[in-house]
Amino acid sequence: MDAPDPRTLEALGLAVAPREDPLSYPGAWPAESALLDGNRLLPLDRLVFEDRVPVLSVGSNACPAQLVHKMAEHGVECRIPLVKARVTDIGIGVSAHVSLLGYLSASPFHSPGSTAELFLTWLDEAQLAVVDASEGVDSPTGNFQRAALPGTDFPVELESGELLDHAWIYVNRWGVLRDGGPGPRPHPGRQRPLITELLTASPELRTLFGTTPDEFAARARGNRELCLRGRELFAEHKWTTVSGLEQYVRPHPRA
Repeated sequence: MDAPDPRTLEALGLAVAPREDPLSYPGAWPAESALLDGNRLLPLDRLVFEDRVPVLSVGSNACPAQLVHKMAEHGVECRIPLVKARVTDIGIGVSAHVSLLGYLSASPFHSPGSTAELFLTWLDEAQLAVVDASEGVDSPTGNFQRAALPGTDFPVELESGELLDHAWIYVNRWGVLRDGGPGPRPHPGRQRPLITELLTASPELRTLFGTTPDEFAARARGNRELCLRGRELFAEHKWTTVSGLEQYVRPHPRA
C-alpha cells in the first residue's frame, strides 16, 4: 500500500475551511510559502509571478482550504502561489459587518509604524474573479472593495527581500470596529473571544444572535436580514470607524 501523501491539506492539518466551520475563522495558514495545487501544498520555484495579480490576504483567503472551497464552487482550477510577505503600515482589524457565513471577518486598516506578516496570493484572471465575487466587490451592497496599495506608501517585502511596487487588498465597505477609543481594534484571530466580548457588551446583539458564539454563528449563517441588522447595530452603537484605506480603492480591471 502506498504511503499517504504528506503534502495534502489533511496531512498538514490545513483541511478545515471557515466556510464549513465558522468558528475556525480565519482558518489555518501554511507554515511557509507554497504552491496550492488542488488539495496539496508544493514547493515554490519563485516568489513573483508577472502574469498574475498580487493580492494580500488578511483573513481566510490565506487559508488553503478556504481557497479550495471557493474555487471548487465556481469550477476554477485551484493552483495558487501563496507567498509570505512583510507589510508595513497595515493593521488587521475586525470588519464592521456580520458575515453570512457566520463569523466576524478580518479587514485591514491604516496603522502607521505597524508591520504584519501576511500571505500574498498570486491570482490569475479566473481566480481573481472568484475571490472578488466572494467578497462582493462588484455589488454596491457587497461588504468589500478592492484597494491598490502603492509600495511607496505600504512596503510589501517578500522573503527574498524583494519589494513590490504595489499589491491589492480587500477593504471593508462599512469600516472596521473600534477598540473602545477612536481607533480600530485589532482582530484577535479567534472567533470565540471576539464574539463573546461583543455579545457581552450589547443586549441587543444577544437578543438577535443568542448568548454564545455557537448560537451567533448558527443564527447568522445564511440569514441575510439578520446579518444586515447586525451591521446596522454596530453603527448604531457607534462601534465603527473608517479603515483609513478608502482613498486607495480603485477600479479593478481583471488580470
